[in-house]
Amino acid sequence: MILKNIEDLKVYLNVPRNIVVIGHRNPDGDAIGSTLGLKHYLDKKGHTTQVLMPNEYPDFLHWVPGSETVYRFDRQNNQCIKALEKSEIIFLLDFNALHRVGGDMQNTLEKYENDFALIDHHQQPDDFKYMYSDTTMSSTCEMVYNFIKMMGDVDLIDENIATCLYVGIMTDTGSFRFRSTTSKTHKIIADLIDKGAKNDRIHSNIYDANSYNRLLLLGQALSNMKVLPEYKTAFITLSNEEKEKFNYEKGDTEGVVNYALSLKNIVFAAIFIEDKEQGIIKISFRSKGKFSVNQFARNYFHGGGHDNAAGGKSEETMENTIQKFVSLLSNYQQELETSYEA
Repeated sequence: MILKNIEDLKVYLNVPRNIVVIGHRNPDGDAIGSTLGLKHYLDKKGHTTQVLMPNEYPDFLHWVPGSETVYRFDRQNNQCIKALEKSEIIFLLDFNALHRVGGDMQNTLEKYENDFALIDHHQQPDDFKYMYSDTTMSSTCEMVYNFIKMMGDVDLIDENIATCLYVGIMTDTGSFRFRSTTSKTHKIIADLIDKGAKNDRIHSNIYDANSYNRLLLLGQALSNMKVLPEYKTAFITLSNEEKEKFNYEKGDTEGVVNYALSLKNIVFAAIFIEDKEQGIIKISFRSKGKFSVNQFARNYFHGGGHDNAAGGKSEETMENTIQKFVSLLSNYQQELETSYEA
């Protein structure tokens, strides 16, 4: 764990500030939950807080309290620039380096003259003036809860804050089933429920909002799944044509890789999704046990993340990307065999 200048940050926040809170590109439940949860808390402390996102996030997260106030850098550039110009400090949540926001937003942040505060649980963070980094945490939302506790303000957590933080913890732990879920995580979840988070409604809003086309796309993805039993590996592919066939919308492939990981005797899973707009193959990796997909993604696919959940990308064709992926597996056969899951 890295705690850097947190006591100084507490003093700094003792007077009202203009604050911007930013999540990563292609924000997920943890990015949305942590940024909005922190915003609600900072607002209650008397600060003026604006959440910025690099781009759009899935429809099933648009109900999260405060989401209507979020500015998108790709669509509301002027509003974002004005918020950044007025801000005295920027909080970076759920990502560990400025390149994770991508493109013009990265260039803008690199010119920012005031300080950054990082709250994040990904490995190998860049260095900022204020830092709370802990790779053992289940989610950034769990860390925001801990941050509020460090500030001595757990009693300020209300239904809105509790709901936001519950969203991120639930989604980043795979509904509390991943290894990063600890007894402390469950104690925090219990407190969030006590403070107003409606667990049944939150789960339904996230997981029971499927469109007809999303289910058809899932069917296509599962029909594309390949299993390599000799490497305890399974992977899924989705082409642009397949996405267009089922009217793909952002978020439609969220969690699909976990179907491959759920197969008996599988410890390593991946999904490869063609992204015509960016000209890349977007990749999500998942694993069970000791096999580090973070290191695998960093070594070969310009990515990273956590030991059991990471992302990457390829600028090759889908065919060449899959060929590269499969060719690498023989180097890891022993590790995959002994990862711990049968």
